[in-house]
Amino acid sequence: MKYDLVVCHLNEDDPKKCTAKKLAKFGMARLVKHTKMIPRRYLLLSPFSKKALSPEDKKFGGIAAVDCSWKNAEEVFSKIRNENARALPYLIAANNVNYGKPMRLTTAEAFAASLYILGDVEGADMLMSKFKWGPHFLELNKEPLERYRNAKTSMEVVSIMEDYLPPD
Repeated sequence: MKYDLVVCHLNEDDPKKCTAKKLAKFGMARLVKHTKMIPRRYLLLSPFSKKALSPEDKKFGGIAAVDCSWKNAEEVFSKIRNENARALPYLIAANNVNYGKPMRLTTAEAFAASLYILGDVEGADMLMSKFKWGPHFLELNKEPLERYRNAKTSMEVVSIMEDYLPPD
């Protein structure tokens, strides 16, 4: 993989279903116990960021995620200050818990999508190969991931994303 992956793991979900712990077990991600331990120079995946992840973010050497319950996500992220925070564009989950739900990705799906958008398609494939449902995530989202990967800027990613949003 072209990027170092770090997860702030808050132990809020079922450990048997935790994709972050599985990635750490395979040596694909490093776990830290507090958000203050996320390197400042890393890209931080945040569902609440105003800026979308795009290929213009290739300059970062690492990607960080916070593994917490979706129920607590807003509170957790409200306490994190990081100018490198980026939101993922619209994607559909393929994991067993949130299958088919937009934007309810596991940590592994979020990392794989990030790698793909940043041009490390091989790294995304390798990451998802560790999960039975993983390759399906990439297949399910292939068209938007390809379009996001070929965008130039965050604004262009947001414009592309609008093609996939369900009508109001």
